[in-house]
Amino acid sequence: MPKTFPLVSTQWLGGHLGDDDLIVLDASVYLEPPRGGTPAEFRSGLDDYERRGHIPGARFADLFTQFSDPGAPLPFTRPTASQFAAAASRLGITRTSHVVIYDDLTNQWAARLWWVFRSYGHQRVSVLDGGLRKYRAEGRPLELGLSPYVKSSYTLPLPAGTVASTQDVLDIVAGRRPGRLICLLQRDDFSGRVPGRSRPGHIPGSANLPFVELLDEADNTLRPPAELHSLFKARTALAGEVVVTYCGGGVASALGALALAVIGYGATLEYDGSLAEWTADRTRPLEIGEA
Repeated sequence: MPKTFPLVSTQWLGGHLGDDDLIVLDASVYLEPPRGGTPAEFRSGLDDYERRGHIPGARFADLFTQFSDPGAPLPFTRPTASQFAAAASRLGITRTSHVVIYDDLTNQWAARLWWVFRSYGHQRVSVLDGGLRKYRAEGRPLELGLSPYVKSSYTLPLPAGTVASTQDVLDIVAGRRPGRLICLLQRDDFSGRVPGRSRPGHIPGSANLPFVELLDEADNTLRPPAELHSLFKARTALAGEVVVTYCGGGVASALGALALAVIGYGATLEYDGSLAEWTADRTRPLEIGEA
């Protein structure tokens, strides 16, 4: 099976659209701001995919009800194995498919879906560096409407050990297990200065690396590997220790997991429930202030 990498460029994708084993997925999700007293809420990117355009042949991946567990108490919870296999089958994906994922934001949603695929052992999965923003800015072709495809019967590989449980995090906090926690939230959110949740702050002992610092603002791509390495090295030794990434709900932090994969660091776990799960139990400690 051909080797694939965590990232592919828009140039690479332009030269491989139409490959038999390539499946491109649009994983866009939008956050609608509060209006007229109603709270902010997430919105599927399906309408934008159809009406504003998508990469030719791309299929829409629903992160609300198909590639997440709609029955879980927290939104965007990792799907069960059977839910994941059903969602992949619905999109015509097989175990040998090279899946390339993008979104129309900063690729945090694409990274989240990339991690979901990786967590179930699908190795041939990449994120489009720069996402739809870079692709569109380069004047590359788009198409409207739904792209036709044939469903498949996806068989699960062996799940990979990429998921950190709340118990794993508790053990790291208590010193019962070695590891480093890195929170990808913005600095004000991490410190608790901006109360975005009922219990502000971060998990004790965490380092802070805001996910936007991983990105090149000029073209929405991830920073070069040497720069990514320096950013993580400033927060942890990168000497084989387990690095657990988390954020508010396990989405932005997946961009951290992707960046770690780009620099070739394999001892990583993603805390799926992140602060949404951690803060649900008031006995779990939080820290206020900078790291």
